[in-house]
Amino acid sequence: MVHRIAGFGVLAVALVAGCHASGPRPSDLGPKVGDEARDFELTDLAGEKVKLSALAEKGPVVLVVLRGNPGYQCPICTAQFAEFRRKAGAFAKAGAQVCFVYPGPADGLKEHAAAFVRGEDYPTHFRILLDPDYAFTTAYGLRWDASGETARPATFVIDGTRKVAFAKVSTDHGGRSTAAEVLAAVPGK
Repeated sequence: MVHRIAGFGVLAVALVAGCHASGPRPSDLGPKVGDEARDFELTDLAGEKVKLSALAEKGPVVLVVLRGNPGYQCPICTAQFAEFRRKAGAFAKAGAQVCFVYPGPADGLKEHAAAFVRGEDYPTHFRILLDPDYAFTTAYGLRWDASGETARPATFVIDGTRKVAFAKVSTDHGGRSTAAEVLAAVPGK
């Protein structure tokens, strides 16, 4: 009987380790604190091209990667956007540009992103950036290529030299950064 229990314990540990190993760890995804953030250029909802290096020259950049539209508007993304919008004054005081990356298939992406913010006022230092066909999320190692998924939710704070000062990547739909923890990480306040 002792051998059977010991064997069961080994099997249980192996199964738990196997389950954990089947999904990525947040530390395996996206740029890390201290890394240089890869430059990118995306178009915002107004059709203006936005380049990370140009934004960073003006001050810190908060980069929030949303799930986009995996067949519906993600309610957790909507709540996170609303929370950051409520703290817009604090982000402005910190001198931060806040960019929300909205990924998805190119066809219909702008319409889905516009629907995401429809009826919501947001300040000029907030931008909704379009990531057609997941080019950005793939380059940043955040593409969640599974049925019904788009991108791993993530938040980065990037300083004026494009160094990552804060990084948080979720391996599920929750686990999002709060505005308070992001504001605490914005350099040069």
